[in-house]
Amino acid sequence: MDKIVVMMVDKQPLFRVGVCHALSQQPDFDVVDGAPDQNVMAVIEANSPDMLLLDIDYPSLRGLELARRVALYCPTTKVIMLTSNPDDRQLFEIIKTGAVAYLDKSITGEELTKTIRRISSGKYPINDSVLARPKIAEHVLRQFQSIYSNGKTMESVAVPLTSRETQILNYIAAGNSNKQIANILQISEQTIKNHVSNILRKLNANDRAHAVVLAIRYGWISAEELQPLTYPQN
Repeated sequence: MDKIVVMMVDKQPLFRVGVCHALSQQPDFDVVDGAPDQNVMAVIEANSPDMLLLDIDYPSLRGLELARRVALYCPTTKVIMLTSNPDDRQLFEIIKTGAVAYLDKSITGEELTKTIRRISSGKYPINDSVLARPKIAEHVLRQFQSIYSNGKTMESVAVPLTSRETQILNYIAAGNSNKQIANILQISEQTIKNHVSNILRKLNANDRAHAVVLAIRYGWISAEELQPLTYPQN
């Protein structure tokens, strides 16, 4: 079985070496210590890591900028961003880089290895970071809306969803379950499940969270249309 090649880039030597040592104990990991230097992109390109653990405050080239360069020049490398003080603003910026995960440095070694294996199997933990806290999802949506209103358009992609599917995706982004959405729209829960299945298929999304993150990235749902949890009057 091929090993998962993991590279660590962090400004703090003790933290970086400690993480590398912990990961190197895993039989399915091949760990590369990416000590910060001026040729870090050359090191990444030479090793072609499957995962890049990257400090968001990487010193000589800020982590977010480096993550964008990795996405551009090393598209097969999946970036996991690390931070000591996670906040909404950082999450918004990290989503734009295409990073697959956003982790607090207080994470345990066991949690980190599980996350790396999840990503290797095709999961996107950053989706959970967005949808676990609906307020953050709304914050991200509003910032994207601001970008578009100021004419700073990102990638223009035609919306592949019907108006009903887009409406349901908005409700999902607001943190509503299938049952809650069915109650709000006064249609059956099975109908909602059918719509969700169509949404995932059309967007080639892994799950509900992934579908919302795709919609956020491409501006398919707007902050003004974000649907709060409001039940019909009896």
